[in-house]
Amino acid sequence: MSDPGPSADQEVRVHVFGRTDVGQIREHNEDNFLVADLTRRTRSLMEEDRHQVVGRAGTLFGVCDGMGGAAAGEVASQLAVDIIFERLTQGDPAQDHDDLARRLVSAVEAAGVRIFGEARADRTRRGMGTTATVAAMLDSRLFVAQVGDSRAYVLRQGKLNQVTRDQSLVNQLIEAGQLTEEEAETFEHNNIILQALGTAETVQVDLTYVDLCAGDTLLLCSDGLSGMIRADEIREVLTTVEDPLEACRVLTERANFAGGHDNITVIVARFEGSGVPDLTPEAPLPTYRKYALPEHPNTEQTMRAGPPSVVPSFLPPAQPTFYPPLQVGMTMVGVPSPITESLPPDPSLPPPSNPGPASSNGIDEPVTIPTTGLPPAVVGLMVLATLLLAAVAGFILLTAQ
Repeated sequence: MSDPGPSADQEVRVHVFGRTDVGQIREHNEDNFLVADLTRRTRSLMEEDRHQVVGRAGTLFGVCDGMGGAAAGEVASQLAVDIIFERLTQGDPAQDHDDLARRLVSAVEAAGVRIFGEARADRTRRGMGTTATVAAMLDSRLFVAQVGDSRAYVLRQGKLNQVTRDQSLVNQLIEAGQLTEEEAETFEHNNIILQALGTAETVQVDLTYVDLCAGDTLLLCSDGLSGMIRADEIREVLTTVEDPLEACRVLTERANFAGGHDNITVIVARFEGSGVPDLTPEAPLPTYRKYALPEHPNTEQTMRAGPPSVVPSFLPPAQPTFYPPLQVGMTMVGVPSPITESLPPDPSLPPPSNPGPASSNGIDEPVTIPTTGLPPAVVGLMVLATLLLAAVAGFILLTAQ
């Protein structure tokens, strides 16, 4: 049965384009991006996906900046966009905003698990990983799930607003007051990110949201753009160049002209339609706003969220029916959750490679301890008897001397 889609008086129209470029220095492109209509389950830059009406299942955009050298970074970023798209097009459409947000976070988690497994299985890909900044929208609400330092901006009334927070060393130092914005531009370690999909078994997915208004423009980009040209120049291009295709071209060319030190990836999307509310004085500015998900219906135990750097303690495997609630900033890659466990395996993706033998830390496989099979009380008596016989034998030897 076909999806009737939104009514004409609630239509949200998106005009979007994406572009990626190798830059001036790198030998190959490790970036990937994603533009998809989740209702029709298509991903492309064909006309129908570049100019789409947001349907019942929503719309998806994503930028992934791979790392790891050779072809590994490209593999990681390609896996990320493929798995995220496949996960978000499985099953029925999202029931509401919370459902879409949970699925988005779960999809990013699943990508991290697969990339980590592939990196561990193939020695030539050890250390590969990718950032992921993925935006999913349902009606006029936009969710952004982020791992790493690729960015999302929203242009509103000529002002460019960053709606993500870089998970990088330099940004942490800026927020701590140890670096100024000017000092950060020449900081020698400004390319160090604090986490990426695939480089560890667990990751924290930062989930934020924006309630869009008519005329808003979304920009997703890798640091090949944001690290090469200033925000004022990005704002000027988005303000003066109306067509998303042309805006992507101009931004890419300017990043290359500034040096093109990294791969450059850009997505520009503009929103209009009767389903996008007009801007009012009461509308909050688009900024970094965490989205607090309510507890999942299957949750039976509440876990209080700590600081983003704190890894929460999960219940042991012996109690699989108890799960911590999915919480912003505390979502862990590789830890079972009511969402990831309930999703069926993806038949369109290849199975993960054999991870090989268990690691020496004993995490991969349970350790089997050999036993006699006798009851503990009998074993205890035998041990005591052995100790008593040893003591008597020692006493006899001492008295004999």
